[in-house]
Amino acid sequence: MDAQAYKVADGGVDDDGRSKRTGTVWTASAHIVTAIVGSGVLSLAWGIAQLGWITGVSTLLIFSSISLYSSGLLADCYRAPLSGNRNHTYRAAVKTYLGGRKHKICGLVQYVLLVGMVVGYTITAAISMLTIRKSNCFQKRGHGAQCKFSNNPFMIGIGIVEMFLSQIPNIHKLSWLSIIAAIMSVSYAGIGMGLAFTKAVLGHGETTSLTGEEIGPNLTAADKTWGMFSAIGNIAFACAYLQILIEIQDTLKSSPPENKVMKKANVIATLTATTLYMLCGCFGYAALGNHAPGNLLAGFYKPFWLVDMANSFIVVHLLGAYQVMAQPVFYVIESWASTRWPKSKFVTKEYPVTIGKNNLKFSVNLFRLTWRTIFVVMATLLSMALPFFNEVLGLLGALAYWPLTVYFPLEMYIAQKNIKRGTSWWFGLQLLNLVCFLAALGAACSSIHGLYKALHTYKPLKVTQ
Repeated sequence: MDAQAYKVADGGVDDDGRSKRTGTVWTASAHIVTAIVGSGVLSLAWGIAQLGWITGVSTLLIFSSISLYSSGLLADCYRAPLSGNRNHTYRAAVKTYLGGRKHKICGLVQYVLLVGMVVGYTITAAISMLTIRKSNCFQKRGHGAQCKFSNNPFMIGIGIVEMFLSQIPNIHKLSWLSIIAAIMSVSYAGIGMGLAFTKAVLGHGETTSLTGEEIGPNLTAADKTWGMFSAIGNIAFACAYLQILIEIQDTLKSSPPENKVMKKANVIATLTATTLYMLCGCFGYAALGNHAPGNLLAGFYKPFWLVDMANSFIVVHLLGAYQVMAQPVFYVIESWASTRWPKSKFVTKEYPVTIGKNNLKFSVNLFRLTWRTIFVVMATLLSMALPFFNEVLGLLGALAYWPLTVYFPLEMYIAQKNIKRGTSWWFGLQLLNLVCFLAALGAACSSIHGLYKALHTYKPLKVTQ
């Protein structure tokens, strides 16, 4: 929307005519934790089971360090080098520093990934809600009971909630939801970690090894290789959040300098996430061993109430994460529309609304109401039509990891610092580029293999689970 529209929506504008920024290091950290500590934290025990103690833990630490390093480079690209103008999106930063067509490629990869993550979050949240219902059914009828239910009502319910949440004007106004979601993510990770720790210290842990699940009658060398590539991809993607870093940085107040505040937020969020990942992954592997399931909570049935609580926390977290991922998509479409039709009241006019005795004030924009509702409906329908979409999301994550987390930040840093081609520093950055590209390529191949297997069992609009 244009500056005047945001002025009505936000109650003020910044020094460049855009919505007033009020973000701090803590709100930025909350946004990052909400984005980075997804339900994927619960799959890290499986990831370490594929790789083993040495390779699994090392891979997690390496990719966390890479994300922290590249996020610092990207944070320095928030403002243009000469004019000092703000880059409001990742794509704009790439255009400023690299020019050409690269910003179009960046935008395509970024927005396809974000839309994919929104769909994946809808499916994952519905699965957690279904798990709670099945748990209650088993508790009442016993584990031998036929407790099969449809995913679809849960997806529809999530879609309805997201329709309302999507009317939050922009990511600047999303801090309260991100803080709640971040608390939820830490809470369910803590429950999973606590259950695993208890089982391990009581001496009930399963068999583990330095190299992970071993090749044998039940595991071929090919499946072991595919599993290792998939685990590396999962761990790398779990540590990545640069696809929304610039958009989060654009919420920060101008003083202190945004890049310094963002780097502090990067450190806080990355240390928080890495600590949770290490504890969940290591305790989960110690408890569940080489056959750890893809979801840590699936390895525990009791106490029922605690597992149900963890799954409910996952749902609340993903409701917030959905909005953090969707807001950049909303912004780019609404900015384009306001530029294309600047005089249209349907597109640009904000209608102030006051509700209740407490004078709750907000504004309604007809274009925002219409387009965001359509977006949520389409995402929900896609979730219902493609129950295996998480395999597709794995492929999208693998394809997007290298360009968004490594390639573009390094290339912008080289351009910004004018690092000469052929110098030792240039070779070092290109070596990092190559290693991450190969890791992403292996993960992409593994995701294609998993998608091929999923297509053989695909049933449109799957009814029961």
